Amino acid sequence: MAGTAEGDDQSYTIERTYAYRPDLLAYDLYGSPRLWWVFAQRNPDTLQDPIFDFTPGTEIYIPKGNAIREALGV
Repeated sequence: MAGTAEGDDQSYTIERTYAYRPDLLAYDLYGSPRLWWVFAQRNPDTLQDPIFDFTPGTEIYIPKGNAIREALGV
């Protein structure tokens, strides 16, 4: 997986529900809270602190679920 956004990534604005909780968004999108690190890896300039920078209104790029499964070999 690359350390920046890729062509098939989707733009996403963090909602209040997920404030400081990338694990909850990872669970809702990918079925596993353990994949929270994907957001920080895809958005290194925006999410320098993967927890405290995960604030409502912040726009990030998120990879599609099939891209995650393919990259992890799942």
